[in-house]
Amino acid sequence: MSGLAVRDLRVTYPGRPPVEAVRGVSLEIERGETVALLGPSGCGKSSLLSAVVGIVEPSAGTVRWDGEDLAHVPVHRRSFGLVFQDGQLFPHLTVGANIAFGLEMAGVARAARAARVDELLELVGLSGLGARAVTELSGGQRQRVALARSLAPRPRLLALDEPLSSLDADLRSRLAVEVRDILRASGTTGLVVTHDAAEASVMADRVLRMEDGLLV
Repeated sequence: MSGLAVRDLRVTYPGRPPVEAVRGVSLEIERGETVALLGPSGCGKSSLLSAVVGIVEPSAGTVRWDGEDLAHVPVHRRSFGLVFQDGQLFPHLTVGANIAFGLEMAGVARAARAARVDELLELVGLSGLGARAVTELSGGQRQRVALARSLAPRPRLLALDEPLSSLDADLRSRLAVEVRDILRASGTTGLVVTHDAAEASVMADRVLRMEDGLLV
């Protein structure tokens, strides 16, 4: 299929006894589609996302993109982006420098980096703020910068792990709509992890529920 295909994926953490966080999950995400994994803390949804992007090595199963097995493809070569709950921005860099960071590491020319940063600032509603320190931004603005930074290299899939949970309820509901619109406008395939049912229904084209390491 075109896009992401996960088959019989298992994630096991060492211990006595070992903890099986993901217990044989299969799912598909078409190119351009956003899917949300919804469930309570500890249900395995973040472990599943981590195995998809390559941060965690699965104990069994496969992760494929356009039919290619990614088992031996390192994180930085999967062309997957990742947005965390706290954004993990570089506090010593400006908004623009944060967004451009991955492009600079990839050797993209200065002019092309600047053009891409301007394009993304407009996309996430922060035009004109490229020179501002990220420490001067609100929580919602910082998450938009984190989103723009992850989108800068044009990832084929963007994984978002509880991206709005640190924000207050009103801002969270507004930003959920914005993130959905940004993903659609950029044509980016999305995998969202959340414990908030309303957030999942707004951000995603499909919602998959997880309980005790399984899709239900």
